[in-house]
Amino acid sequence: MRLCVIPARGGSKRIPRKNIKPFCGKPMIAWSIEAARSSGLFDQVIVSTEDPEIAAVAVAYGASAPFVRPLSLADDQAGTGVVVTHAIRWFAENREAASLVCCLYATAPFVRPSDLLDASGVLNDTASAFVFSATTFGFPILRAIAYDEAGALGPMFPEHIGKRSQDLPEAFHDAGQFYIGSAQAWLENVPMFGPRSRMYLLPRHRVQDIDTPEDWERAEWLFRAMQAQPA
Repeated sequence: MRLCVIPARGGSKRIPRKNIKPFCGKPMIAWSIEAARSSGLFDQVIVSTEDPEIAAVAVAYGASAPFVRPLSLADDQAGTGVVVTHAIRWFAENREAASLVCCLYATAPFVRPSDLLDASGVLNDTASAFVFSATTFGFPILRAIAYDEAGALGPMFPEHIGKRSQDLPEAFHDAGQFYIGSAQAWLENVPMFGPRSRMYLLPRHRVQDIDTPEDWERAEWLFRAMQAQPA
């Protein structure tokens, strides 16, 4: 069974209720649900939440909410891995054991069905434990500048600060959209950012953290601009 788990707790602090806050005409979580369902990749698309309102929105947009997430896994200290493994174990005990498992964030409106399909293809072709969405840094991180409490500046990597951008290695970061792997890899807690994983690269214009009101506003600008482009 191929399972998509969308974690969506109700206690977001910096953007209250952000998982179901309207984003470009729909509750934020709806975009992730629709991408997962449209991909045709999954037998089950579920939302893991402790919040009845989020569960109701999820069901209205075609996902299921087959259990109430334990409150011990619903605070801001609970990591993604334990939430996903809870869902995997719940299905194994109550429904059907999963083989392929995708964690898709509720705040990933830029994800496309083709991303999920292509990433699963990379997983199969490389026999990796995980494939996760990633993108490049827009500026060489080896030329980063740091400052202390007094405001004194200095290069974080002094040996690289004078080098040209084109002479420095390209660096990548987690895009924070989705993570696809085998159920066994999730249950064994295989390191996500280790040698058994592969990156699925996204263009920078389709990657935006949505953790602050400023992030949210920028994400809506980007989303509307992409929707306005001719097909």
